[in-house]
Amino acid sequence: MDPALAAQISEAVAEKLLLYRRDKSGWKICREGNGVSVSWRPSVEFPGNLYRGEGIVCGTPEKVWDCVKPVTGGLREKWDENVSSFEVIENITDTLCVSRTSTPSAAMKLISPRDFVDLVLIRKYEDGTISTNATNVEHPLCPPKPGYVRGFNHPCGCFCEPLPGEPNKTHVVTFFHTDLSGYLPQTVVDSFFPRSMAGFYVNLQKAVKKF
Repeated sequence: MDPALAAQISEAVAEKLLLYRRDKSGWKICREGNGVSVSWRPSVEFPGNLYRGEGIVCGTPEKVWDCVKPVTGGLREKWDENVSSFEVIENITDTLCVSRTSTPSAAMKLISPRDFVDLVLIRKYEDGTISTNATNVEHPLCPPKPGYVRGFNHPCGCFCEPLPGEPNKTHVVTFFHTDLSGYLPQTVVDSFFPRSMAGFYVNLQKAVKKF
């Protein structure tokens, strides 16, 4: 992928994620419990929703980051029940890559396996926050794969934020912004994401303790 174009796209995505992070308006809570809240608002990118998750994970930002960072053979596919495999297809720079994520069937097999090809930027901020910033791209090394429906992530990502005075806790903010594609009833999609995101935090906490 052209490095200049990739950098331009990824920087725009990172700026959008910062806007999502700062913008408190228009969010409707759809799930709360165990210190985790999931909210949503209509997407401006596609006819679906943008979901936001927030929760505190017991563990240093470094440990939490080790569990979520986008690397081939990383921990994510070991603990995240919604990720069956993750691979980096092309490293563009040391903080920018193209990845392919495969997901298993879900919602009692109403949702068949999906795969997603994304441009992913890792960004570090002065306060110690580390974020992933991703959006869908096409890549010649990632044609559609038999047995998988190609889904599309719109600007999405994860912020691992230090908590002042709490070195062993991390504020994790996630944005899921996914077009699952295929012929799925909207009710299935609307029930899947909040439940899946709540599970993400539970499983991330277990992973931070385990690995």
